[in-house]
Amino acid sequence: MGTYNSIVINASADQVWSALRNFNDMSWADGIVESVESTNGRGGTEMGAQRLVNGAITETLQSFDDDAMAFSYSIDDGPEVLSKDQVQGYLGKARVATITATGQGFVEWSSNWTSAKGDVKGFCDPLYAGLLGLLAAKFN
Repeated sequence: MGTYNSIVINASADQVWSALRNFNDMSWADGIVESVESTNGRGGTEMGAQRLVNGAITETLQSFDDDAMAFSYSIDDGPEVLSKDQVQGYLGKARVATITATGQGFVEWSSNWTSAKGDVKGFCDPLYAGLLGLLAAKFN
């Protein structure tokens, strides 16, 4: 099971990646993300960095690749549908690429999980679409 969202952003891929790359900084997502707290002292580009989003969702950076402009993270625990009792094996991925014809940035945000008791897709799809919309708005 999984989710997939994407968006074209009116900025270069490098500009978009610069805004998105720091796992511990979601200041671009004001309105959806009220707070991001680093919980283990690792930097936002260090594998194993852990964060607490909105005081409720615990996530760990699983991979980070500046050259590929991509990272992946697990959701370790959260409220309701994202709790460790409700969903297992959650892995989210974000990737930025260049649309060669226009030079614009293209962002993909997807997630997969091994099992879930609730509607993870129904929760995450609109959340990721909203986050991508806020990221695009940063460049308008």
